[in-house]
Parts: sequence; C-alpha cells; structure tokens
Amino acid sequence: MRLALGLLWLLHWLPLPLLGRLGEAVGALLFLLMPNRRHVALTNLRLCLPALSEAERRRLARRHFQDYTRAILERGILWWASPTRLQRLIQIEPAVPLELIGAGPLIFLCPHFVCLDVAATTLAQVGPGCSIYTRQRSKVFDRALLRGRTRFHPIALFSREEGVKPILRAMRRNLPFMMLPDMDFGSKDAEFVPFFGVPAATLTAPARIAGLTGATVVPVIATFLPGYRGWRVRFFPPWQDYPGADLSAATRRMNAFIEERVREAPSEYFWTHKRFKTRPPGVADVYRQAPQPD
Repeated sequence: MRLALGLLWLLHWLPLPLLGRLGEAVGALLFLLMPNRRHVALTNLRLCLPALSEAERRRLARRHFQDYTRAILERGILWWASPTRLQRLIQIEPAVPLELIGAGPLIFLCPHFVCLDVAATTLAQVGPGCSIYTRQRSKVFDRALLRGRTRFHPIALFSREEGVKPILRAMRRNLPFMMLPDMDFGSKDAEFVPFFGVPAATLTAPARIAGLTGATVVPVIATFLPGYRGWRVRFFPPWQDYPGADLSAATRRMNAFIEERVREAPSEYFWTHKRFKTRPPGVADVYRQAPQPD
C-alpha cells in the first residue's frame, strides 16, 4: 500500500489531461479484468436504465470504470496539490453558501458520484466540518485518507460504527455535516423507496437528522469538467419544507433528486456499488449470477 500511495503522489505532479487519460486507460483495462464488479454495474444499469440496449449499457459501464479509476488517480491532486492549483481546477457553481455555514445546523447532501472527494476538498478549504467515513482495511491507506481529507481545516471524521450521536454533537457546535446518503447499509434505519423505480433500502437518516436538528439541507454534486480541465462543484438551493411530517415522502424526494442528477452525468454515478443488495422480504437477490453450463 505504501508503494501505491507513493505512485499516487508521483502521479499528482502530472498535468491533469495526461493524468485523466491515464486513469481512463487503466479503467478500460479494469473493466475487462474485474468481472464481478462489471456484473454489478451492468445489473444496476439494467434495473435503473431499462430503456438502454445491452450494448449501450455495456458502453456506459465501461465509461463508468474509466471515470471511477480516473477519479481515484486524481485524488492525489486533492491530497497534495497546492491550494493555488486546486483553485484553478475546481469550478464552483454558483458559490459555496458561506452565509449558511456557522449560522445554524447545516447538512451538505453529497450523493455517491465518483468525484465526491472534490466536493469534500472544496468544503474543507472553507472551514471545519464533520462527516462519517468507512474505515479502510489498510491502516496505511486509512491514515493517508484521513490526512488528505483534513489537511486544510480540522474535519471531524467519525466511523460508521460510532453511530449518529457524535454527528449530532458536532452539529450542535454548528459544524456543517457532509452526508453521503445513498448506499445500501441494510434494512436498519432504512426504508424501501423507489430508486429509478426499483425498491431500494434507503437511509432515512438525512430526513431524521434534519428533523431532529432543524438543519438546512443543501445538496452538492461534483462532476468532471469537459476537456480534462478539472471539476465542477455545484451547490443547489437549500431544500424548502424538508423533511416535513412524512419521513417516507422525504426519503422518496431525496432519491428523486439523485435520479435527476444521475441522468445529467450517468457514467459518473457509483454503479459498482450493490445499491439493491438488501431486498424486500421474498424478493430474490438481483446480483446472483446464473450458473454457467458445463
């Protein structure tokens, strides 16, 4: 892992167009070499985008592998590049809502697009905050990840095992909470609500935490700029009347918003995650592969 981190550090000195193309080349190779993850991506695309042909879904899955690998290699820029270089490469639209930071409880809702670390870096440059992260298997990479995400300002990163209480305490100190709301962590604290028309175990935590704290919810999406020019970080207007009285309706509203953003940049959504791993009672595993004939 130290060797991989050293390579990532060396690569961050490359011009972004060269680094981006390198990431895409490696991603195209991984699409061929990782059949299990390829199967997950193609299954997700078949469920979520049934209007596409099989050939179109395969092209989109391949493009996703390229975008995801590119984002991983470009992470070295986020971790080690100068603030001046980052400012040149990150285009913020319309602006970071500075007037909301510190004015009260605040949730930045950041769905799983491959460039989500760009959104995290953008917010970390502004001031302290808090978030939840998944501990990495490699302690070396875990330390590198923590250093990279906290190098500008103190960011309180809590592991998922700690639960929601540390986040609530941090939000009471007016630390903005960057929340990643759209992964399948099982049926606990989740409801089955549609995602592209498919019942998906979806965390109700965004609505519950917003209701408990009275937090303002601001979605933020990071995507690639065309022509290897960097990244776009887009802050959306704060959600009005959220979560309201109906937890399920608030959760459906969140998924509908994410669907709209996915359609804008379909290859950049995290299709290799088993989004439909948890199924309603009596519904079969959608990722189970049929046995191959002898």
